[in-house]
Amino acid sequence: MRMRRFAALCSAGAMALLLSACGGGQYRPVRDVPVKIGPPYTVRGVTYTPAADPGYDMLGYASWYGSESGNRTANGERFRPGWVSAAHVSLPLPSYVEVTALDTGRTIVVRVNDRGPFNERRIIDLSYAAAVRLDMVDEGEAEVEVVALTPGSDTGGDAAAVIANAAPPPPRYFESERYDDPVTAIAYREALTAAGVTSVEIRVSHEMGAWHRLRIGPLANAVAAEAAENQLRALGIVYRPVD
Repeated sequence: MRMRRFAALCSAGAMALLLSACGGGQYRPVRDVPVKIGPPYTVRGVTYTPAADPGYDMLGYASWYGSESGNRTANGERFRPGWVSAAHVSLPLPSYVEVTALDTGRTIVVRVNDRGPFNERRIIDLSYAAAVRLDMVDEGEAEVEVVALTPGSDTGGDAAAVIANAAPPPPRYFESERYDDPVTAIAYREALTAAGVTSVEIRVSHEMGAWHRLRIGPLANAVAAEAAENQLRALGIVYRPVD
């Protein structure tokens, strides 16, 4: 059943989608070959050993990440939170896994192209788009089953773009971290406005003391979203996509 579901995703239009998705010379093109396993590596005192594991089937917790948009993934591609992708500590890059949320039964196929999460509690880190599909954005994590998938000979070639583009529309809003000092929020708002980012407002909450947060949007399309992200990163603003 899993093989049939995976093969169905890999349509004859995969290559055309792939060509449209591969932009930017500073990043590795989005493709499924060559597959990289890599040597053992150590993060915060813990050593991880990448390996091909076609029988991988694990229960644990999934988290999600999105504010790293534009960063280089572990296999050299550009991280796009609006694409359905994931990070895993040891599976080959790239590879595909089926992720099922145990509380809702929702299931998605994601493409693993990054390393992480380096946390004993969590077994996979999902992109924002993948988290939206599993309805776990607000909770931040979900209990899941992760099963490795192996492309068959009838997949029609490179499936990367099919999975990558099977994503919801780009986020309509970005939200910054919280600031205790309103002066900081005001300064960032003015800097964003001067850089051409429109619809920047400051939201104030008085829960557990007053704090301030920037909200950017609504963003009309993917071009506007990427332009806003570029300015947020340039200013060093910590942010996340929100609905």
